[in-house]
Amino acid sequence: MPEADTPSCVVVGVDGSRAAVAAAVWAVDEAVARDIPVRLVHVVDDQRKSGLAVLREAHIAAEATGQPVKIETEIMHGRPLAALLAASHSAAMVCVGPIGLRRSAIPIGSTAAGLVSSARCPVAIVRSHAAADGWVVVEADDSPTDSAVLQRAIDEALLRGGRLQVVTTWHPDIHGADAPGGQRVAAQLGRRIAPWIRRYPDLDIRPVAVRGKILNYLIKHADSVQLVVVGKNVSGDVAELVGPAGHAALRHTGCSVLVVCPRYL
Repeated sequence: MPEADTPSCVVVGVDGSRAAVAAAVWAVDEAVARDIPVRLVHVVDDQRKSGLAVLREAHIAAEATGQPVKIETEIMHGRPLAALLAASHSAAMVCVGPIGLRRSAIPIGSTAAGLVSSARCPVAIVRSHAAADGWVVVEADDSPTDSAVLQRAIDEALLRGGRLQVVTTWHPDIHGADAPGGQRVAAQLGRRIAPWIRRYPDLDIRPVAVRGKILNYLIKHADSVQLVVVGKNVSGDVAELVGPAGHAALRHTGCSVLVVCPRYL
């Protein structure tokens, strides 16, 4: 990879909210794993505002992790979404909270939703109280980019406790309404991930066949899931997970969402 294309940092959008501070702390492990800095970015729309206090709070929280990571800070002027999209061109990942200071006005942060749609790197929407030993969950959709998304989920699981559930969904109108329909899907999934299980013997990888939508599964098992990884090509599930329905269902859980676009991995 040419040096100019090498991601320079993990970017965190901070706005003074508790969710943004949690995102800064969460991003530290991502940066340490890549040996790159965490860059805390605060965007102001008024030249007279400094934003130093907002950055200081997030900096203190990230530094308190005790991890060997360089922490950079930057104040940008303009609109938050435009500024973070620009930063995404050279970032390994952009991390934000699901909501910001204006959480009473909208059900999910417009900045987070816009980043998921248009960022040039993976986007993490971080919730603050994930179970440290919770599962990383990835949805397998048997698409051409499925392997790249699964590899990212494996990397996250190795970084965050070594437990991964590979979920595939099945639907009665497609696979049959009886239990054998689900069993067939589960068997197919098991065969698909068998090479990955052999490749990573120290990683606890479990196949799970879910009837219906992955969001329903996450709602039911939210207390045991710390992160769900989904490819941007799974457009319906991405929209649901990061949209109002997903936010309403997961807002009181610790289930963060990482949306990856294999083209930019």
